[in-house]
Amino acid sequence: MGKIISFANQKGGVGKTTSCVNIAASLGILGYKVLIIDLDPQGNTTSGVGIPKRGMKGGTREFLSGKMSAEEVIVETPFENLWVIPTNTALSGVDIDLYDAEDTENRMKNALNPIKDKFDYILVDCPPSLGMLTINAFTASDGVVVPMQCEFYALEGLSQLMITINRIQKLYNPDLGVCGILITMYNGRLLLSMQVMAELQKHYSDKLFETKISRNVKLTEAPGFGRPVFYHDKNSKGAKEYLEVAKELSMRI
Repeated sequence: MGKIISFANQKGGVGKTTSCVNIAASLGILGYKVLIIDLDPQGNTTSGVGIPKRGMKGGTREFLSGKMSAEEVIVETPFENLWVIPTNTALSGVDIDLYDAEDTENRMKNALNPIKDKFDYILVDCPPSLGMLTINAFTASDGVVVPMQCEFYALEGLSQLMITINRIQKLYNPDLGVCGILITMYNGRLLLSMQVMAELQKHYSDKLFETKISRNVKLTEAPGFGRPVFYHDKNSKGAKEYLEVAKELSMRI
């Protein structure tokens, strides 16, 4: 049965979608069957794996609202062992769909039950907020990966996210936990980076991935071509680092 992992950080621009897409693709390369759920109304995960957002017959909104089943909205990507439940800006209206729905926080969990055994991993790219979509993802998940930059504001955001995860544990999902904090856009030559890393080591040493994701031109180029970085340039530093993170994640959960 597939492990469900949410990628979350309420602070935008931290490499959350980049990490979700590239770890998913890397797990596929390692031989695992992987499904990505694009839960961000911006739809960057969808376009990042080469799936057009226009002309979609169905996606995350239809899946969560119960209008379509998971099997009906899953799309195979051009990449090895990788599928996606796509989205577009229509997802921004899903709160209206869910407002009066019964068992609202469990809609994703229940909808995924029929397909969990078809995948090794189901990765959820959460929106940069802690609303109903993220609550649904956390309630369904076995763990959370937190991508973050080495900035002090990111440390404050991490504390808030930990509080939210603890609340979801108490209310809906006692098995939920953080399975990894992933440092992105890393520059070890900066004093600030070293200071933030020291704080993270002090409080979250057991949660940090050993591999950090460096700033890399190929990582920023790849989404424009609708490809994970491994398929854009498999010899790039970004491709090699995300492959290592995928190996670490497979050992953690």
